[in-house]
Amino acid sequence: MKLRDLTGEGFPDLNGQVGGALGDLDVKGLSADSRKITPGMAFVAVAGSKADGASFIADAASRGAAVIFAAHAAEAGNVPVLTVSEPRRLLAVAASRLYGKQPETMVAVTGTAGKTSVASFTRQIWAHAGHPAAMIGTTGVISPSRNDYGSLTTPDPVSLHQLLAELADEGVTHAAMEASSHGLDQFRLDGVKLSAAAFTNLGRDHMDYHPTVEDYMAAKMRLFEALLPKGSPAVIFADDAWSDKAVAVASATGHDVRTVGRRGGFLTLKRVEHFRHKQVAEVHIGDDIFEVHIPLAGDFQIANALVAAGLAISTGVPASVAMAALEKLQGASGRLELVGHTKDGALAYVDYAHKPDALENVLTSVRPFTTGRVIVVFGCGGDRDRGKRPIMGEIACRLADTVIVTDDNPRSEEPAAIRAEIMAAAACATEIGDRAAAIREAVGMLKSGDTLIVAGKGHEEGQTIGSVTLPFSDHAEVRKALEELKS
Repeated sequence: MKLRDLTGEGFPDLNGQVGGALGDLDVKGLSADSRKITPGMAFVAVAGSKADGASFIADAASRGAAVIFAAHAAEAGNVPVLTVSEPRRLLAVAASRLYGKQPETMVAVTGTAGKTSVASFTRQIWAHAGHPAAMIGTTGVISPSRNDYGSLTTPDPVSLHQLLAELADEGVTHAAMEASSHGLDQFRLDGVKLSAAAFTNLGRDHMDYHPTVEDYMAAKMRLFEALLPKGSPAVIFADDAWSDKAVAVASATGHDVRTVGRRGGFLTLKRVEHFRHKQVAEVHIGDDIFEVHIPLAGDFQIANALVAAGLAISTGVPASVAMAALEKLQGASGRLELVGHTKDGALAYVDYAHKPDALENVLTSVRPFTTGRVIVVFGCGGDRDRGKRPIMGEIACRLADTVIVTDDNPRSEEPAAIRAEIMAAAACATEIGDRAAAIREAVGMLKSGDTLIVAGKGHEEGQTIGSVTLPFSDHAEVRKALEELKS
């Protein structure tokens, strides 16, 4: 692709830098990692959390970079260095132009909790309506031809746009993706052509990255302010403390705001009956009333289902088809996922809840159908927001009957120190550092009517201790403990 086409409009600070023979330069690829540069590629020097890409300009030049983009002027021998105020944004927009193709209908969902479930449910509703559909998120990529495990909520922009092109070539016409605050703040979604976007809720998370909760919310709102085309549908869950703020931002930006939930005007939830393995919801859409049997536990899953239905309807799915699809939903991996039960019917769930609001939601959600005790096993990750640890300890002791504090992903921190910060506000808890042992202990406690929640890691298939990630699955450990109990 010619350099002038790669940069194109939208970068006024490149005006005058790309022209003449330089504009005719043929760029063969793009990367922000100098180690991936091969002759003819463009290198974009972005400032990372651990290193500044500007430090690798010489390395990129030595590997054959045809052109280099950076925030500040630099020397790179005979390789032109073009300055641009937002190298990260240029990386994303240039990647979208380089790969070109995307599914025709793209939607993105942001919020603290529920993003994975909303993206998954939206994909399922589209598929039920007959559309070749995909989802991209924390659990990976799912499409008609692939089910790839992943770990990043929002992939880096080059990988993302390469993936979107692959999905389009595969025949995918509809794709739903998660939009994390990091991804939005770092311009990873720029260049994605959105048809609609959604907001779920806001709680405490990523306070190791965002200075304040207000900054965290502002990063989320960039989805509406900078990425969603004016006049497009903005689906917003209406019952969160931050819903009104999201509505105000989306309205001020000129979007078609569509609220869902008990206070929703687009999809209005009138009544919910909770059962052990399902919920029955009465949903009003205009003058139509639907009784929907959703085969998932947890009040928050109703919220996620309504946001997904709002996105699907806003992108052309008839309301009746969307409501029918909700009755066949499969939960996203590790999201209040029923893993098994004891001989006398006690239930064991795995959930990804690793932040205060999510833990509170999941413990509250299982209470209506738990006739015995609610038992929870959880920990907190290392090298992350330390302030949430005592908050989660307090929530666990307040909402569960039996609490076991264990290790999550301690990373570079001392595991015992992390547990101590949780235990400081969890006087009711038992401390068992070994996660597998903690799960075995909890399963061994189960009696008729009890519900066990193993929280924090959800779909993850490893545990990071120091710099090493060891194989570990909450699902596998729960199943193993249940088998041992039955034998």
